Amino acid sequence: MKSDIIIPKVENVFLAAIQEWNDDFMDNVWNVYLINDSDFKLDSVMVVSKAFGTVNGEMKKTSLLRHAFMEIPSVSAVKIEMIETSVLALNNEFMVTYFIGNTLYDKKFTFRTNTINERATEEVPVLFKNGVVVK
Repeated sequence: MKSDIIIPKVENVFLAAIQEWNDDFMDNVWNVYLINDSDFKLDSVMVVSKAFGTVNGEMKKTSLLRHAFMEIPSVSAVKIEMIETSVLALNNEFMVTYFIGNTLYDKKFTFRTNTINERATEEVPVLFKNGVVVK
């Protein structure tokens, strides 16, 4: 029975944290983007995010945030959310679920503790800005 279940592999869809200027905070903030670098549009996209980890010996976790997008065109990006500076010290986890045609795809992306920083940046495909990529 288990051998009959086909779990499709997520390819060319990933997340990137990019530091950008925010007029509301008058500072640079980290924004997380969902990058679709595939030849297919993504339908009914759902992203659930949370942060968790230990800070000063105490377990911390944030509320779940949910984001929905009807469609993300091929070779494009969409901003998911801003990550508050104090949350960078935690694991930031994003569960991404979407359809390509009639096939359901899902994958968990995790920015590990303190991995979102300026020293870890590289050029992000599609956006052509420097950011921290997690595949």
